[in-house]
Amino acid sequence: MNQLLPQVSIAIGSGQGEIAGAMKIFLFMTLLSVGPAILLTMTSFTRIVIVLSFLKQALGTQQSPPNQVVIGISLFLTLFVMSPVIKQINENAYQPYMEDKISSDAALEAASMPLKKFMYQQTRKTDLDLMLKLGAESVPEKLNDLSLKILIPSFVLSELKTAFEIGFLIYLPFVLIDMVVSMILLTMGMMVLPPVIISLPFKLMLFVLVDGWNLVVGSLVGSFK
Repeated sequence: MNQLLPQVSIAIGSGQGEIAGAMKIFLFMTLLSVGPAILLTMTSFTRIVIVLSFLKQALGTQQSPPNQVVIGISLFLTLFVMSPVIKQINENAYQPYMEDKISSDAALEAASMPLKKFMYQQTRKTDLDLMLKLGAESVPEKLNDLSLKILIPSFVLSELKTAFEIGFLIYLPFVLIDMVVSMILLTMGMMVLPPVIISLPFKLMLFVLVDGWNLVVGSLVGSFK
């Protein structure tokens, strides 16, 4: 048994590179596991998917487009909106860390800064003040001093409010069409026929004529600038 101990210590000493590689794999797998949470709470995905869901409900098309299509469009629009942030993280944090130029703590700090800047730009002051008050923290002098536990919920609250505001504006023209169709059917005495069935073609025609997808996507992407 004693003769085996030197062999064990030598094996560990010669495998430092393998241990470092295993740590990188572990960190990568950890990032994948928390990826959905990061996507929902620290990117533009929440606003985009909520607005597109409102659009689907306002049109009244039931399962068209399918939820998979809505989520797919939201993911690619999120990638488009977040591309400058991803580029900064890759250049300032990921690549230097993979080349062993900076430590894991420094890489994490460098990666969080672009995300903090993006979230702070999209966060309303009232929501930030609310979370600072609930957390019993003072207003930080610099963005570096603002903790993620305050910034992330503030950002999510602002995203929800903005998404609902955009959804309200999307609903208005389609509600007007429903009201007009309902009044016409009521005047004609056609009480049995559901107004939604009659108004659906008119809503689709209006959406196509005004190039609705172009307007919605353009407004969504433009709202992050």
